[in-house]
Amino acid sequence: MTQLDRLLRSLQHPGMPWEVATLAGCLLAAFGIAWLIGRRRTVESVWFGRAVVDGVLFPLVALVLVYGASFAIEIAHRAVLLRIAIPMLIALAGIRLLARVLTVVFPASRAARLLERIFSWVAWIAAVLWILGLLPVVMAEMDAVKFTLGKSKITLLSLLQGVLACGVVVVVTLWVSKTIERQVLREAVHDLSLRKAASNVIRAALVLTGLLLVLSAVGVDLTALSVFGGAIGVGLGFGLQKLAANYVSGFVILFERSLRIGDTVRVDKFEGIVADIKTRYTLIRSLTGHESIVPNEKLITERIENLSLADPKIMLTTSVSVSYDSDPDEVQRVLLEAATSSKRVLTEPGPAVRLVEFGADGLNYSVYFWIADPANGQLNVQSDINLAILKGLRAAGIEIPYPQRVVRLVQPDAGVTSSARAATN
Repeated sequence: MTQLDRLLRSLQHPGMPWEVATLAGCLLAAFGIAWLIGRRRTVESVWFGRAVVDGVLFPLVALVLVYGASFAIEIAHRAVLLRIAIPMLIALAGIRLLARVLTVVFPASRAARLLERIFSWVAWIAAVLWILGLLPVVMAEMDAVKFTLGKSKITLLSLLQGVLACGVVVVVTLWVSKTIERQVLREAVHDLSLRKAASNVIRAALVLTGLLLVLSAVGVDLTALSVFGGAIGVGLGFGLQKLAANYVSGFVILFERSLRIGDTVRVDKFEGIVADIKTRYTLIRSLTGHESIVPNEKLITERIENLSLADPKIMLTTSVSVSYDSDPDEVQRVLLEAATSSKRVLTEPGPAVRLVEFGADGLNYSVYFWIADPANGQLNVQSDINLAILKGLRAAGIEIPYPQRVVRLVQPDAGVTSSARAATN
């Protein structure tokens, strides 16, 4: 008789209806507890997910209730169905944990979705083997497969356990670091760039500490990592100089806050808003939608214009020429009214009009005005001011002169022309 036949026969005992009712009651109770705890949630979380049953809390609560109910029922008879539900709930809790953490940390990553599917298949296969009683046999066979790595012998089972342990540590670390960033750093650190830097440092420290603990628990000699660390140092010193410089520059930028997310900067005549600061590069997005990826070392070693570092206000100017017959006072009044017609133009410091040149075609005026939101565009506000100037000058009857050129025709001397013609004949 196979394990499956024994399992099916054990499910036919007289107390099966009570087990079904108990399992349904545990699942309903778990749903109610999760709903009561998370009914006031405002954002998607690891515990509750998008729906109540989509997070980690529901399978964990159901697991506790089913495990307790199985002990109570086994006083009278064997709880077969509840014992089957326990590995299923454990697999579901692990899958939900991985899925929710990857969704929160990497919301749009295809690799994260692929990793989630792979882990789901592995978890469900392990649960089925556990239910059928074949998991110890499979583990024994995996433990018999051995690899020799230097002086150490590693079995396939220990290798798989190490990979799973590292995966659990990484997932939990990502979850803890994201929680710290949301719950602690968001309240304590208001600057977005500094908060991102602190989050990256905490995440790296937690991942490194967790991996070292896991490797030590699995049996890996950590002294061997010193040789690997020395090799990495040599590689960084020679072949990875630029890469290492970009990473170090990224942390320097984040901690010094010379550039912050949201600043308007100009790099090599490319002007835009700092959209994100990575550890290796900085992403700058222009108002036209183009994006520029700038290595962090360039932002440290070269001259960069930060238009938002000290004061976001910038001065813009536009020029216009009017006829010499125009009244200068009237021209200044019209130009000032046009400059103040835009809501984006600041009143302090206010706009100014200056007669800058006596041109060949007319009087040349310049209009100076300040704005406090260059990230919303500069050409659009200049266009609004120019249109207002044009309408104001036309309404006041002030002429904008066309370019004028005087052409003088020189007539040749008649006597000289006749002599020249006679000489040629």
